[in-house]
Amino acid sequence: MIPYSVLDLSPVPEGETTATALRNTLALAQSAEALGYSRFWLAEHHNMPGIASASTAVLIGHVAAGTRTIRVGSGGIMLPNHAPLMVAEAFGTLAELFPGRIDLGIGRAPGTDQPTMRALRRGLGGVDSFPQDVMELIGYFGDAEAGTGVRAIPGRETHVPVWVLGSSLYGAQLAAHFGLPYAFASHFAPGDLVQAITVYRNTFRPSDRQEKPKFMLAVNVFAAGSDAEGYYLKSSMQQAFANLRSGRPGKLPRPVEDVDSVIDPSLRGMVDQALACSATGGPDKVRRELSALIARYAPDEVIFTGQIHDHAARVRSFEIAAGVMQDMAAPQRRSA
Repeated sequence: MIPYSVLDLSPVPEGETTATALRNTLALAQSAEALGYSRFWLAEHHNMPGIASASTAVLIGHVAAGTRTIRVGSGGIMLPNHAPLMVAEAFGTLAELFPGRIDLGIGRAPGTDQPTMRALRRGLGGVDSFPQDVMELIGYFGDAEAGTGVRAIPGRETHVPVWVLGSSLYGAQLAAHFGLPYAFASHFAPGDLVQAITVYRNTFRPSDRQEKPKFMLAVNVFAAGSDAEGYYLKSSMQQAFANLRSGRPGKLPRPVEDVDSVIDPSLRGMVDQALACSATGGPDKVRRELSALIARYAPDEVIFTGQIHDHAARVRSFEIAAGVMQDMAAPQRRSA
């Protein structure tokens, strides 16, 4: 069975507080663990009223402390916002506290706007040091060597698994060059997906961290008891995406019956294209759409996300998705 995981942005729904969103994230992680999910990843975003996972490493520690077996990590940490040493120390600390359960997914984008980026890290220049920062970061997790001037303590000898995240060919090329696992942000930017997979797999160089390519596909899931209810739940994320693209980020909107009545027609095509890698509807429809996506892209792992306004409905959506994945694997087990 292909492993299936969760990507959570700790959404803050309209009418709710950040504290509620953080409690909901832990509850979702506990449910995901019981449902057989492999990983629970959290994403770094800043200055976003509808996203509560800005202090990603802190929230990872909270989730890991509230669960027992599921891997917990970042999807991802935006490396340009941080000194590699500080990332290594934070995730080294997590790895020491929760051995064998911590992942570090890293991205190149700042995850915010320009003013916030300057507030995060003053003095940013125009030089792209991402490849060098990745190798520096990985080095801090390695075995201690005599004469090493700067060490991550905690961090050294933890060998925290590092994933490269991306939505373009750049990340695919980098992950292949360094021999690292790769996760594509197909849940909001599927345009270069096919080419990125091809580049990653065809140019992958085995490393001491990864012997062969390992590709993770990100998929939005809005699963419910019926197709109509699934589309109703999806309308919250459609609105949120349209608001973000029009420069009006806010809390996660309440769902609506007619999404076309609240989204500017000029934005609807862009929203549909951005969320094209989705499975929406009742269990049967979600199974058909997930089966088609897996057959087309042949991922080594899938990671589900879905910003749904009602917490109980969000938990139920991930429950249905887990059941679909388990049902899809059943014929394989019988034929083995």
